[in-house]
Amino acid sequence: MTENIIKERLNFLNPKKLEIINESHLHKGHAGNNGGEHFKLTIQSLQFKNKNVMERHRIIYKALEDLIPKRIHAISIKAELPED
Repeated sequence: MTENIIKERLNFLNPKKLEIINESHLHKGHAGNNGGEHFKLTIQSLQFKNKNVMERHRIIYKALEDLIPKRIHAISIKAELPED
């Protein structure tokens, strides 16, 4: 299951919260989709301290880069500190 792979890949961030929602069913027949899944990701980690939104997203994309676009067609990311 792709959700489990995402969870394993992001484990190095020691997330205080990690929520992965598969929204693929909302995107059936989506133009340009090669079969990859759609996800909504919310992650809270102290590793994001002193990093802006773009830097946080880059960390996540780097961890998942080989899954995009084959297994993951789209991912919406909310990356924040636990106190946010």
